[in-house]
Amino acid sequence: MAPSHVLVPLDGSPLADDALAHALETFDCRVTVLNVVTPLDSSMSEGGVLEPDEERREDARERAERLVERASETAAEADRSVETVVETGDPAETILATAEDLDADQIVMGGHGGDRSDIGRRLLGTVATTVVGEAPVTVTVVR
Repeated sequence: MAPSHVLVPLDGSPLADDALAHALETFDCRVTVLNVVTPLDSSMSEGGVLEPDEERREDARERAERLVERASETAAEADRSVETVVETGDPAETILATAEDLDADQIVMGGHGGDRSDIGRRLLGTVATTVVGEAPVTVTVVR
């Protein structure tokens, strides 16, 4: 059965961009893009190395807003539109909670964030594994 609402988590990586392109090309339904801002005091963020401060929080939020705006532009180029959401929290937990809150019946995401030598980008591989294992809906992993 074709989905009626697809959630696409974005992290700014090429594979996340590919996931968005795949969702827009494959599914003729409502698409929501999500960027999760990891709290700066989380061990999965730069806060594990750098002291959190308001400037870093603001920079992270602005980066997230740019990512979802870029997704809106990408969709418009394909004569589509997307809804955009920016949330703060643990990436996997937030993706799963957002899918449930928005009643998404499919998640399309990148398999990992890109260059495996970069710890920040390797995290999405862990996130994708968690989402695949715990999501109550179909998850498509784009590689």
